[in-house]
Amino acid sequence: EVKRSCPEIDVRVMEDVRFAKFLEIPPGSTTVAALVECSRNDNGALCARLFSRVRFKAMTRLKEHGEILFPPAAESNRAEVAAISPAPLAGPVIEVEVDRIYRELVPFGPAYHTLQDTLFLSGQGAWGKLKAPVLPAVGSMQEIIGSPFPLDGALHAACVLGQRSADFVPFPVELGRRIVRRPTQAGGSYITRVVPVSRTSDELVFDLGIFDNDGQIYETVTGVRMRDVSRGTIKPPAWMKK
Repeated sequence: EVKRSCPEIDVRVMEDVRFAKFLEIPPGSTTVAALVECSRNDNGALCARLFSRVRFKAMTRLKEHGEILFPPAAESNRAEVAAISPAPLAGPVIEVEVDRIYRELVPFGPAYHTLQDTLFLSGQGAWGKLKAPVLPAVGSMQEIIGSPFPLDGALHAACVLGQRSADFVPFPVELGRRIVRRPTQAGGSYITRVVPVSRTSDELVFDLGIFDNDGQIYETVTGVRMRDVSRGTIKPPAWMKK
């Protein structure tokens, strides 16, 4: 929608990405009804917001699920990619098998099991392998910003890393800036490196990068803010603290 209505905007550069509410997809569904609202800011940036309709007995209201800011062309052309190394972690590491990750730490369904083999953790961050599933492309945007699954897997790695230090299971609520240098491809293999930036009692902040197996950068995300969205109902398992 953004690319169609504002072709001068570089949709590969995204800022102030905010996740307000989960968008529920009913089991067995291949599509979900949603609305996209676009508006211009005074500086020329484009703000896109995602809504769904929630029906009540006497009325229907809109629920907001997220918001993305696309900077004006002049600013996006100057956007610099964060310096994140694709190299594996140095020194002692903790290894967590992905089967255990998706069984006990990130309990998502098989379609979202993007992390592969073993995830490596240390004080320097997290390092792991990603695999984008082979799925039919929906529209032409995948050719520009790539498959969404590698970033999803990188955020899973950040969630696991966060459970080492936090007393909650961290989920992303905001991305400071995402820059797509090369689009990831369905069926492609990648690596991710997650770097801790800051920590408070209720929030963790990370930077992350996604690379191919030769270390070529595909995308970076800085200012990944992660918080407890379960209201304390989900806790990290005790073995993650050892």
